[in-house]
Amino acid sequence: MHELLTRLPDAPALRDRCRGIAMLEAVLGPAWGDRYYSFDSRWGAGEEMASMRNGEGDDWFVVFSAAGVYARGFDHEVANAGARLLAEVPSAFRAYVTEPAFGEEDGAPLATVCFWRERGDAAWRAPSAAPTGGVGLFGLLAAEDPAEAYRAWAEEYYEREDPLDPAAVAHVLALRPLTAAVVSALDPDLGLDELAGDIAEIGYPVA
Repeated sequence: MHELLTRLPDAPALRDRCRGIAMLEAVLGPAWGDRYYSFDSRWGAGEEMASMRNGEGDDWFVVFSAAGVYARGFDHEVANAGARLLAEVPSAFRAYVTEPAFGEEDGAPLATVCFWRERGDAAWRAPSAAPTGGVGLFGLLAAEDPAEAYRAWAEEYYEREDPLDPAAVAHVLALRPLTAAVVSALDPDLGLDELAGDIAEIGYPVA
């Protein structure tokens, strides 16, 4: 857990990384059900949410709000530890502990790992109780080279026969405005105009 917390970027950079990854997913997986990562810039009043679902029961959610950032993950292969882990979550984030969208089991919130960073904190924090699993689910968010890490992961996940253009991946993760050329480099069958809804939902910068 300590390694994850020390490798994560600060809150603004993490938000940017989540938005960039979600935009890449929208390009590579036009069908919502194919996507691993997503970002909803209009999740709640003054709240944005990044999420990951692998279709096998594992997931994570990261909420960005005026209070800071709250994250929780769930590894379905280990016992739910939500009641124990989430007891130390600061009051600023307590509403997310019982958020129905994040799931529950026998009335207890689902979580095997969680961490947070309140506005003004100099570092990420986590419960004193050790996570029971799921730390690795956040690996892409903490990657030293996120563009290369995402490219390697996406080529395998989407079973790409041709490698992804590294420059195009880096362009999107840097949150540079999308162009038809960048979209075509990632998916020749997709047009820029087809991404308007995703760009708005993600809150991705436009020219």
